[in-house]
Amino acid sequence: MKRVMIVGGPGSGKSTLARFMGERTGLPVHHMDHLHWMPGWAERPRAEKLAMAQAIECSDAWIFEGGLSATYDHRAACADTLIWLDLPVFLRLWRVTARMYRYYGQTRPDMAAGCVEKLHGETFEFYHYIWRTRRSNPARLQGLMARHPHLDCHHLTSRSQVAIFMQDLEAHGASSSPN
Repeated sequence: MKRVMIVGGPGSGKSTLARFMGERTGLPVHHMDHLHWMPGWAERPRAEKLAMAQAIECSDAWIFEGGLSATYDHRAACADTLIWLDLPVFLRLWRVTARMYRYYGQTRPDMAAGCVEKLHGETFEFYHYIWRTRRSNPARLQGLMARHPHLDCHHLTSRSQVAIFMQDLEAHGASSSPN
């Protein structure tokens, strides 16, 4: 594992897994939210974040977690490993809620500087997005895996599968494929 792509819906644990893997492997960790957002929850211009993502994807080694599906094919072409966290939607909604309260008034470690957690009008739109995309995102990711057969894919659908993956990584390190 030298280039690891971690994808999944909001609240699936992408950032947590990325940080864990970065600590265990020594690979640099990149969070899409750092590229997507500027201070004060201002969205970065699309062309700028696409260029930033491509620069990371072309580097020698990385763990890159997060969305921006416009970059998925390029990222997958550069990656050697894809981890898809496909956890139940109600668990993800719960985690997003817990995260908002845990970090309320603070900036999360995986978020861009100056993006303080708070409840605002977009909060309910975000919940709606999570619910609305619970069926469309899996189809998109299945297609991505089919288009990139070179990837060592790990489709994790439960907390116990994620825990086993993490235990295997802990036991075997990055040199072997944790299955």
